Amino acid sequence: MAKVTMYTTGVCPYCQMAERLLRSKGVAEIDKIRVDTDPARREEMMSRTGRRTVPQIYIGERHVGGFDDLAELDREGGLEPLLAA
Repeated sequence: MAKVTMYTTGVCPYCQMAERLLRSKGVAEIDKIRVDTDPARREEMMSRTGRRTVPQIYIGERHVGGFDDLAELDREGGLEPLLAA
C-alpha cells in the first residue's frame, strides 16, 4: 500500500473525516505532521502545496489535496488504485 502523509492539527474535523475515509480503505498507517505544534512544518506545508488549510494529504509522492479532494477522488473511483500503487 502507498505511503500516506497528512498535514494536520489536533482539532480539525476535516482531518478526522479524511483519516476515517482512509482507514475505511484499509490504510493502517498515516504519517501525521502536526502543523499546529510546529510553525516550521506549516511553512513547509504551504511551500509544498501552495495551500494554507489542513488537511493536506499526500499518497506516495502525489498531492491529493484536502478532505473534499480526497472524497471526490474516492467518488470517482481513483482513491483505491492510488492507494494500491
